[in-house]
Amino acid sequence: MEKFYIQVYRHTLAAGEEESWVEAESLGLHPDMLEQLVELGVLEVHRGCIPARQAVRVQKIFRLRRNLGVNLVGAAIILDLLERLERMQDEIERLKRR
Repeated sequence: MEKFYIQVYRHTLAAGEEESWVEAESLGLHPDMLEQLVELGVLEVHRGCIPARQAVRVQKIFRLRRNLGVNLVGAAIILDLLERLERMQDEIERLKRR
């Protein structure tokens, strides 16, 4: 039986980067792939640009696909679950500090 290990990376943007935008072409994605990511709700494209925080999401999705061999939909679901887990961990930490 083959074993797989998941390594979770938590990336945060520096202050002020939340509002910056990146040209979608700079991600090196095929236009069809970009369209699929928009349809899945992973990306928001506005005038050919995406928010910088979403560029990090794309990197995570392709790392999941490359390292675990999951398809695009599976990677999007895993990413959503990981983000929910991060938010819950943040909430637990916040409640512990009270």
